[in-house]
Amino acid sequence: MLRLTLLIDDNSPHNKALRHSHGLSILLERDGDRVLFDCGADGAFMYNAHRLGISLDNLAAVVISHGHYDHAGGFLDFMDAGCFAPKLYAGKGFSCRKYSRSGRVLSSLAAGWTPEMAKEKGIAVTEVCSDLEILPGIHILYGFQRLHKDETIPERYVIEKDGVIVPDDFSDEITLAVESEEGIVLIAGCSHPGIMNIVDTAEKRLGHVAALVGGIHLAGGNGGKAESVVGYLKGKGISFLGLCHCSGREAERLTGSELSAGDSLVFG
Repeated sequence: MLRLTLLIDDNSPHNKALRHSHGLSILLERDGDRVLFDCGADGAFMYNAHRLGISLDNLAAVVISHGHYDHAGGFLDFMDAGCFAPKLYAGKGFSCRKYSRSGRVLSSLAAGWTPEMAKEKGIAVTEVCSDLEILPGIHILYGFQRLHKDETIPERYVIEKDGVIVPDDFSDEITLAVESEEGIVLIAGCSHPGIMNIVDTAEKRLGHVAALVGGIHLAGGNGGKAESVVGYLKGKGISFLGLCHCSGREAERLTGSELSAGDSLVFG
């Protein structure tokens, strides 16, 4: 059995003892293996885990989808609290400084830590530059085909490379794909490369995607875009769409998603 528990999300939790904030963190548990996917913006995900009676000990690995603060910032709090995981996975290019640009103003989106800091804590860091099976049936997908030309990245997202500001193509973004009896369960952070691109790539490499959980970055978009994307995903035969974080209210409404911290999803 595969269990996914949301430890932090933007939506106000049904359990009012829990906190919510702009960010995402999901605990994956399967056959004794435990993987933490993203860590939110700060230590709120650890607070919620404590309130839920969930231990963050005995993690097999931590996987960071990309280098934005709302997915990676909480790992600094994780380390500062003395928590430990033997392995950390992040995509190649994770360490590049990320910003949101408006004219001459660069607003930092940085996580606030580097892989070197994790190594100092005794955590083995793997820079992912190709697909990788980190545990039996648990895969990291890297390098997504950009086939859907309408899935564009907003110009405001930029990175700093060798002292030069350039557009961020989010080539560092990675996604988890877990084999289940129902098919592939895809766990996405923000889907900056485009969720249709990600799903198509996952299907080509691993087979039918039966479920999708996470963010698809349609917040603030027009309803027509959400309707088009959700229609495409449903047309692929994805039987469960658990959208949260940056997916946007319209996408959540179209899929009936009302996920928040404390919610668990179970797959065969």
